[in-house]
Amino acid sequence: MKWEGIILDWAGTTVDFGSMAPVEVFAAIFEEAGVPVTEAEVRGPMGMLKRDHIAAMLAMPRIRAAWEAAYGRVPDESDRDRLYARFEPMLLQVLARGTEVKPYVPETAAELRRRGYRLGSTTGFNDAMMALVVPSAKAGGYEADYWISADGAGGHGRPYPYMIFQNMMHFGWSDVRRVLKVGDTVEDIREGQHAGCATAGIVIGSSVMGLTKAEYEALSAEEQEAACRKAEQVYREAGADYILRDIRGLLDLAE
Repeated sequence: MKWEGIILDWAGTTVDFGSMAPVEVFAAIFEEAGVPVTEAEVRGPMGMLKRDHIAAMLAMPRIRAAWEAAYGRVPDESDRDRLYARFEPMLLQVLARGTEVKPYVPETAAELRRRGYRLGSTTGFNDAMMALVVPSAKAGGYEADYWISADGAGGHGRPYPYMIFQNMMHFGWSDVRRVLKVGDTVEDIREGQHAGCATAGIVIGSSVMGLTKAEYEALSAEEQEAACRKAEQVYREAGADYILRDIRGLLDLAE
């Protein structure tokens, strides 16, 4: 086989077309705090551990200035903690409604397994969130052979490489150069790079593209192509080794 193993992300890569669930909740908690944010600001740190994601947003110059205007001081760690205390239960409520598996994922995973691959995974969710995502995805026809969140890696989420190393330990993979990390955010690519892995970015249904399934399907063929090319450029600038229109592209990479 070309690779010792393949490590997949979850939201935006294998489930939740467009990675919409966390975007909805990040926007809601900042709106609730009196500091509205844009979708672009929300998506910038996507893929990080959610607490770290909030910290990254609070550090953005525009959000930092808006927070200071609203509260008379710059945001600090206590503000991050208060926002996260609202974020987690709200996201759990959204995830409890179910997580839809993305198109082509079950059949692609089945074919990769038929070829002898085992599928690892990392995520920006924590264990409590994954307790909802994993069974929902399984009901939709997809499951990884192993998953781990930052909770199982000493709290070190992306872009730290430790979740990848935990996958390698679990499966007994020995060579990072023969591990392929697949995701839908710049943080996924950075995670793989920091581990020394090859990296691949998924285009359609990704957080980088930032469209719901309905929004994407409503576009003309020309508009879809433009959206894909825009997302591909983000991955190129991030240094991804491979760029895949959808998960079926893994079947070519696996040869």
